Amino acid sequence: MTSWDLWWWVILPYVAMVVFVVGHVWRWRYDQFGWTSRSTQLQERRLLKWGAPLFHYATFAAIGGHVLGILIPKAWTETIGIPENVYTTFSGVAGSIAAFGVLIGAGVLVFRRTMVPRVRATTTFVDYLALILLGIVVVLGIYLTLGVQEFGAGYDYRNTVSIWFRGLFAGSPHVRAITSAPIMYQVHASAAWVIFAVWPFSRLVHAWSYPLWYLWRPYVVYRRRRAGHPPEPGTGGRRWRKIGVPY
Repeated sequence: MTSWDLWWWVILPYVAMVVFVVGHVWRWRYDQFGWTSRSTQLQERRLLKWGAPLFHYATFAAIGGHVLGILIPKAWTETIGIPENVYTTFSGVAGSIAAFGVLIGAGVLVFRRTMVPRVRATTTFVDYLALILLGIVVVLGIYLTLGVQEFGAGYDYRNTVSIWFRGLFAGSPHVRAITSAPIMYQVHASAAWVIFAVWPFSRLVHAWSYPLWYLWRPYVVYRRRRAGHPPEPGTGGRRWRKIGVPY
């Protein structure tokens, strides 16, 4: 293991984790009014209506696939009765669907943000940086899912990338495991860590503000009210009267 490998595959991930946590704490303490997605729905709605739901739901599916494939060891899935060939087939099909969803949704949102002047005017440098990093991660993810796993020679990343990633949280990262992975997997993982470092300072923080409290809030009672005359003087079915005449 060289000093470059130590810096890139051990120090950089831990620095990204620290920046991710400390950055969110700082943002919450000093910029709560900025803790928002800074919605541009008022500037443009038609593209947002189709692009945002597709991108978000497909991203949730992709994150779920990463959790299953990277955080959960292969031995665990086999223990609960999921053979490796079944997992590979399912991850390939589901990953392909999620990848196309993310690509199409992200394409719509990027087109909207760059080509609609009113939306482009509200975009900051950090937003562009986050879009570029997300684009790198998404495009590489699609290539690895389709180009390598589905239509290529295939690669079992659960024996290399997964072991290194889980080792980071266990305090013993396996650098040799990640350095033995193909270069595209390494770039994919590196871009993901940079996104984690940029996350607290971009509009991505709105991911933690999902209104889950709506699930258990008290329900709101709506009652129908028939239209009636307003209670101003001189209305309510009575004739208008001269000024100064008592009612």
